[in-house]
Amino acid sequence: MRILITGGAGLIGSSCAQYYAKKRVKVVVLDNLMRSKLFSYNKKSVEYNWQYLEKFKNITLIKGDVRKEKDVLKALGKGVDAVIHTAGQPGVPSSVRMPLEDFSINAFGTLNVLECVRKRCKKAVFVYCSTNKVYGENVDNIPLRKLKTRYMFKNLPGITENMPTDLTGHTPYGVSKLAGDLYTQEYARIYGLRSAVFRMSCIYGQRQFGFEDQGWVAWFAIACLTNKKITIYGNGAQVRDLLYTHDLVRAYDQFIQGNHNSDVFNIGGGKQNTISLIEFIAYLEQITGKKIKCKFRDWRPSDQKVYISDISKAEEKLHWKPLITIEDGLNRLIKWVQENKELF
Repeated sequence: MRILITGGAGLIGSSCAQYYAKKRVKVVVLDNLMRSKLFSYNKKSVEYNWQYLEKFKNITLIKGDVRKEKDVLKALGKGVDAVIHTAGQPGVPSSVRMPLEDFSINAFGTLNVLECVRKRCKKAVFVYCSTNKVYGENVDNIPLRKLKTRYMFKNLPGITENMPTDLTGHTPYGVSKLAGDLYTQEYARIYGLRSAVFRMSCIYGQRQFGFEDQGWVAWFAIACLTNKKITIYGNGAQVRDLLYTHDLVRAYDQFIQGNHNSDVFNIGGGKQNTISLIEFIAYLEQITGKKIKCKFRDWRPSDQKVYISDISKAEEKLHWKPLITIEDGLNRLIKWVQENKELF
């Protein structure tokens, strides 16, 4: 088996590469290593993961851009059995600052990869990393109740794949990711490319370089352990379901290795693995013994007060469920940051 992972130096991509490398699969990683530049970070970030992957003899690393046909075709070589398309511009605020770059990477980049796969190896399985942001502010139409430290849906366990994606605000990020989401579905329908769209909630894990604009779970841990102030937009009671990256990769593999038809899956930790921003702050303080400095600012555009994935479709069709609890996963992340503070 030979597999291409775009954006393979990021959190999800490098986790996929590691997972398949350990299974002795031939892995090709394509990445342009521009994460630090996107977030105006003056240190290296995903370069760490790039170097980490170098130790695997069955991983081929190619520096290239998903927007360039020649780079994608070089990575595909004579063909692959599967493509996991994790490459993307992942920040909501950065999409507002630079909507053209956001569209170029997320929408056009996805279309370019799809077209290259169709030309070179149309029997390959295609996995697209989508996002809960495709549902936009429609999620906020669900009635909520406010508890002391969190919001919760009143009478709903989580968001299903039937949630509408139209007639709502998304931010440019949500729009560009939805474009890739829809193109992936269309390539399955028109060209017969077997594909899965995974609309992800909050994914986190070791080797995650979080910033204020993106990757908030890792960013909170990094800020806590390096004595930086955390800005909370809103009141901090907003809730997400968290999924550890290793569990996410298992879901991808269940689709790739199975005989499932093309489909769309909401994926996250589900109702058993939820946390609010201020609950995580309290947890960090408890685990580390440090007092975190926080400041509060106005809500950011289209920030969903609650997003919890209904993962029942993935559980039923992929025979999958999260195995790493939120406490275990957060402790792994905190330990990694503690051991690698010099990176931040």
